[in-house]
Amino acid sequence: MIIYGHRGAKGEAPENTLAGFIHAHRHGIRHFELDLVLSKDGVPMLVHDLTVDRTTGQKGNVGKYTAAELADMDARRNTSSWATRTGIPTLENLLDQFDDIEHLQLEVKKDSRARLNVLGNRVTEIIQSRGLLNKVAITSAEPSFLREIRRRDKNIRLGLVAERKFPKPLNLATRLGCEYFCVNWKILTRAMVETAHRQNMHVSTWTVNRIHDMLKLEEMGVDSIITDFPTSTRMYFDNRANSPLSIPLGETIPEPA
Repeated sequence: MIIYGHRGAKGEAPENTLAGFIHAHRHGIRHFELDLVLSKDGVPMLVHDLTVDRTTGQKGNVGKYTAAELADMDARRNTSSWATRTGIPTLENLLDQFDDIEHLQLEVKKDSRARLNVLGNRVTEIIQSRGLLNKVAITSAEPSFLREIRRRDKNIRLGLVAERKFPKPLNLATRLGCEYFCVNWKILTRAMVETAHRQNMHVSTWTVNRIHDMLKLEEMGVDSIITDFPTSTRMYFDNRANSPLSIPLGETIPEPA
């Protein structure tokens, strides 16, 4: 089962920052999930919310600031503690940082149609120019955005982000021709996993932070989990591969000291 770092390593370092990705990468993580929002000057930025309020202490929409202004912010607010200042990076900052990333899930949130159109163009250009077709999936809960990406390049892998059981998200993912089914683990059933696999979809579950839940999902046949604690999770599964371990029911992964 593949381990994806959620927003880099959200439970271990400031989310969606280079510091967080570098931290997880140093501990062997090569799969990441992250969020993209367009800056004022049309640059895909790594940030979850449409505003900068929660993580920087600044105010206003991401789209009011240039990439340089976002990079100059301190993105350590209301997130994991970190000793040194770290700003909001661009997608290309991240891609320039590493040459051995195995896979990225790039999640695009709901935004205005005009901004999503520009973001779709920019991300498609980056994927094509860097030859990332086999290393990236664009994911979203917005079916119209996924359709637009498919129209731009039929070879880009898509993933539907599903949070609720109704209307039936797996049926929608099938109609969209998605290669990834990115689902809230709490609504997932074994039947859904089996149906997705018959449609040749990779089943990725979020956000899973308890080992007990990870093991249940592994037994159900999920392909990957997205976790806030990727380095601790990797340590557990690496240790399990070398010796039998048992985890008490309901135990959570310990946060790093």
